[in-house]
Amino acid sequence: MRRFQSSTVSDGAFLLLFIACFVSIVFTAADPNLYVQNIIFLNLAFLIAVITYFTNVTTGLILNILFVFGYGTFTLYQTVVAGSLVGTQNYFWLIMTPVFTIATWLFTMASKQLQIENEDLKKINSSLATMDESTSLKNSLSFQSDATVFMALSVRYNIPLTLLVLSVKYWDEIRRMVSEEKLMEAVHDLSQIGQTSIRTNDSLYLLNRDNPTWGMLLFTDREGANFVIDRLKSRVDLLNSTEYAQKYKVELVLKIGAVEYNKEITPTPVAFIAQAKKQLEFDV
Repeated sequence: MRRFQSSTVSDGAFLLLFIACFVSIVFTAADPNLYVQNIIFLNLAFLIAVITYFTNVTTGLILNILFVFGYGTFTLYQTVVAGSLVGTQNYFWLIMTPVFTIATWLFTMASKQLQIENEDLKKINSSLATMDESTSLKNSLSFQSDATVFMALSVRYNIPLTLLVLSVKYWDEIRRMVSEEKLMEAVHDLSQIGQTSIRTNDSLYLLNRDNPTWGMLLFTDREGANFVIDRLKSRVDLLNSTEYAQKYKVELVLKIGAVEYNKEITPTPVAFIAQAKKQLEFDV
């Protein structure tokens, strides 16, 4: 509802600004004898509106007060000294200049509100999203939910559960040598290797995209996880000698940490990840 109101105000302000421009241009062109004078006042109105856009409505109102005071002095001078009559010309710019300022302020205020709401929506979407858009893998939020279920199943049915955490060795150095586009391709390719190296009842997650870290939940014991580790490393070694050598110009090497679920040691998904990450230190 709030977003709808901001959008309505923005559209209304833009329409008002468009109408004000149209009316001012028609009025300026209507009397050739006052063309230069009207052009000057039109430019002043635009200038105050632009300043209001980049500052705030208070500044715009102060400038409008100064304009009214200056224009009133100018009109008084024309009436007393030059003997001119007070007509439509004298009232038009006293009305239109504040209209420009108010329309610009409303448009600016509504646009900024829409930008804030858009950022809030992005943050909410990011916090609720359970899948990484570039790799189509489940993310850390999904891992929290799935790991809780898998851990409960492991305890209830006495099924061994092992978590593998994978990262790329020397990633910071690689980032300096490879373009961002190639880095994202590398993350995608390594994700595909991980996806094809596990069984259908196991799960793969992208826990960290910036410093690529994957998590694998395997229904097997620690010894059985070694087969998956060997399979992963052999496939990456094979690709390093063929595709990766030409594609990325650097060697991509996986670091893998593994820990078997123990209700006492890793009672929560966060503790489960923390224990697995500790094992990465031993994979040198």
